[in-house]
Amino acid sequence: MATLTPIVPIVARLGCVAALSLLAGAASAQADEARAAQISAELCAVCHGARGESSSEVFPRLAGQHWEYIAKQLANFKSGKRKGTAMNDMAVKLAPDEMAALGRHFEKMSVPPMPAKDPDLAAVGKYIYHQGNPNSRVPACTACHGEEGLGSAALPRLAGQHASYLETQLRDFGKRVRTNDNSIMQSTARKLTALEMKAVAEYLSGK
Repeated sequence: MATLTPIVPIVARLGCVAALSLLAGAASAQADEARAAQISAELCAVCHGARGESSSEVFPRLAGQHWEYIAKQLANFKSGKRKGTAMNDMAVKLAPDEMAALGRHFEKMSVPPMPAKDPDLAAVGKYIYHQGNPNSRVPACTACHGEEGLGSAALPRLAGQHASYLETQLRDFGKRVRTNDNSIMQSTARKLTALEMKAVAEYLSGK
């Protein structure tokens, strides 16, 4: 008669394998975070701030942004699908796992509050963001970016972003200077007036 292998030792071995896998995963995550922090300090902090807060409106705030979106933009900069003054050269140096690690690094950062500088203009932007403009067939931004401008894994967080940066991106989408993201942004931005772009950007910067 064949001897049956005792179940307990098998379960114990499986438990050890699972524990080792968890430990390996934790060690890998720590290594990724350490590498991301190093890259951030060496490459990103000069423009985007030590904690992704970016004190200059020329550069976007990365703090609190979805990691998947950051990784995608870095990949697009690396491939040349998206153009940037210095970002293309920076992204070429990064491997896909480093892009993901950087995304997770910045996603964990808190977004410092930044009240709108022009409350009246922000009020106009709030209406357009939530209601759109039926006269020019501009859809409400909430359909994609959410009521609070928090976006999703595929769509960027807009809340708390620099107004000047947002306005520039809207203008670039409208002129098809930027084409690496959803084509809906290009058709929508083309319908916005310069004042509407400025207003929406001002509103979102204060959220």
